[in-house]
Amino acid sequence: MKKRLERKVGAAAEQTAVALDRRIPLMKAGKELLRKAFPDHWSFLLGELALYSFVVLLITGVFLTFFFHPGAAKTVYHGSYLPLRGVRMSEAYKSTVDISFDIRGGLLIRQVHHWAALLFLASISIHLLRIFFTGAFRRPREINWMIGVTLFLLALLEGFAGYSLPDDLLSGTGLRTAQGFILSVPLVGTYLSFFVFGGMFPGTEIIPRLYVTHILLIPGLLAALISAHLGLVVYLKHTQWAGRGATGRNVLGKPLFPQYTGKSVGLFFAVFGVLALMGGIAQINPIFEYGPYRADQVSTDAQPDWYMGFLEGALRLMPGAETRVWGHTVSWNPLLPAVVLPMLFFLALYAYPVFERWLTGDLGEHHLADRPRNQPARTALGAAAITWYLVLLADGGQDVLAYVFHLSVNDLNWFMRVCFFVLPAVAFWITRRACLALQAHERELLEEGTETGFISQSVEGGYGEAHQPLPSEKAYVVMARRLPQPLKLSPDAPASRRRRLRATLSAWYFRDLVEMPSTPVQRRKVAALTADPTQPEHQD
Repeated sequence: MKKRLERKVGAAAEQTAVALDRRIPLMKAGKELLRKAFPDHWSFLLGELALYSFVVLLITGVFLTFFFHPGAAKTVYHGSYLPLRGVRMSEAYKSTVDISFDIRGGLLIRQVHHWAALLFLASISIHLLRIFFTGAFRRPREINWMIGVTLFLLALLEGFAGYSLPDDLLSGTGLRTAQGFILSVPLVGTYLSFFVFGGMFPGTEIIPRLYVTHILLIPGLLAALISAHLGLVVYLKHTQWAGRGATGRNVLGKPLFPQYTGKSVGLFFAVFGVLALMGGIAQINPIFEYGPYRADQVSTDAQPDWYMGFLEGALRLMPGAETRVWGHTVSWNPLLPAVVLPMLFFLALYAYPVFERWLTGDLGEHHLADRPRNQPARTALGAAAITWYLVLLADGGQDVLAYVFHLSVNDLNWFMRVCFFVLPAVAFWITRRACLALQAHERELLEEGTETGFISQSVEGGYGEAHQPLPSEKAYVVMARRLPQPLKLSPDAPASRRRRLRATLSAWYFRDLVEMPSTPVQRRKVAALTADPTQPEHQD
């Protein structure tokens, strides 16, 4: 009886699967997906850190929405936190304090949520840097790069919206600063401020609007863009590092199921566990210590989360200056540091793949990741941008630094202004020279081999160190590179200013490359391994 029932259930399941597959070809697509290979390298897990921290954000965020009340109406606190009893506050602030002290596990979930938000932004940032330094933004992945930049922008806005919801003194000060950014926009700043805040600041509309934005609009966009990003990764195939057997026409790695899935699931639980541990033992954003927001008060040592620190630093670096034009006042601080500078920064991120393709004239596909040392100019630009960001981040805490090190705030500010212009240039020069030095060292290894540590004495009494050839795996990685050549102008044809500018920038960008010693046969093999996969494969 039992065996007959099992046969019937099995037959019914098989018939159902066949019927579904005839209408929706899930089996074929699922088989191809589950056997799809993914390269096995730690740097490729940075994107998964962002994905899993986003999942933790969704889980903890759903819990918090059950108890948070996004109201700006004033009430008097009578909860269990004694220092705030009898204090007038908004419903948003009161519900946040109640979550922290009167909801079982509420403070833990709040802190896990905040830590997950910081990890989400940090992992997106590092993931974008990995893509930039390895050239994974080139064709055919330009759209995926733009999706990643958009995810980063939306994550910044999502973090700021969530940070502002509790309506405490620190986040309220941040909202007041954001209103100053909006008001600085010439001509329409006042209208934009009234539209965003629903009237005069602070008003009663901004908290509910931020709440809808934080739990509905931006998460929906993030989920849609993450899905599109992952879909393109699967469709376009993953980039991979050069290695034995790895070419631009294949992907070497572990299949999605079960090997890669097992590792990925383990990473998710590791991320969840670390975030839960940090939420339990590392206090973050204690809004009950700051008190409710009041427009006539501001907290000392007020610092935003790190991802907004560069805006704070830019505001402090920019001198106060105003211009009267046709009856309107243009306030250059905060217009330039808080509005124009971020716009230029994100415009540069969106446009960089097009800019590099314009310099190289390379329209082929690239599936092998560049080693950063093999692209000195690009790596140096990235190092300069990181240095620029760190200078702004440090200046965002200039008052704290001045207090700790007993320095003058004005002197420190002028020092940071000099660093803003000088340090990125220094970082660019040092990084470029370091990349060229690393290439020269690898050329020396190919020519002379690696040191063995054995010293021999000749019959004449001289001493020499023995060398051994570079291992084939290492030599393969060093030589398997596809470097663009600087564009050259034709001496016979007249060149426009645009073409001359393009050739000049290309020559500056791709100069000083270190050629590796190789035989004609080796050069042909390297060219075949790194060739554009859309072109027909040539056989020797």
